[in-house]
Amino acid sequence: MRIIPAIDIIDGKCVRLSKGDYDTKKIYNENPLEVAKEFEAHGIKHLHLVDLDGAKSKHIVNHKVLEQIATKTGLQIDFGGGLKTDDDLRIAFESGAKQITGGSIAVKDAETFLGWIEKHGADKIILGADAMDEKVAVSGWLEESKEELIPFIQSYQSKGIQYVICTDISKDGMLEGPSFELYSRILSQTTDLKLIASGGISTFDELPKLAEMGCEGTIIGKAIYENRISLKQLESYILNNG
Repeated sequence: MRIIPAIDIIDGKCVRLSKGDYDTKKIYNENPLEVAKEFEAHGIKHLHLVDLDGAKSKHIVNHKVLEQIATKTGLQIDFGGGLKTDDDLRIAFESGAKQITGGSIAVKDAETFLGWIEKHGADKIILGADAMDEKVAVSGWLEESKEELIPFIQSYQSKGIQYVICTDISKDGMLEGPSFELYSRILSQTTDLKLIASGGISTFDELPKLAEMGCEGTIIGKAIYENRISLKQLESYILNNG
């Protein structure tokens, strides 16, 4: 299972929110590149980079941060937050993203999102399926759609999607543990899905459990920043699990 730390960006700084609420913003580092380099120094190869300003303003904003991390580290970056147009996508890939995550757009403008899969390939496009009470949430989680989570994932899988990041918003940033039951249900109702668990990871012991269930990756945010899970622990996990 891939270990994917998260860096969320507001005003060019590394922050975390709770349940996606911008009013809960906590700044952890003024310099995201510093954070990314520290991840890399501990054997981490992947990074989930979220442009929270972009999510709010509905177009890419922090691409300079992406470019800086992409050029000054060897991390494989998946980038999301506010990607709405072909131009946003072009900027993200030109700035060094290896994959992009589309969430709201997959609900609100399926045609554009499907066009991205066709143009760039399913290995480059991740479906961001974030849920509150098993309904898909959009617009930086500020609104809930009518879409039921599992049918939504299944319908995109039938159109070629392989990678899905699923965040249970009620768990996000709360350090209360991830949604094991939800992931188990998703995996039992899909085949060959590369499911990336996100939200609520709070202790190291949860990682082997997610791996055992069949999650392809897990995104870890606040647990790292609050020293609940150390980079040393992650380094040894990566070494022992190849």
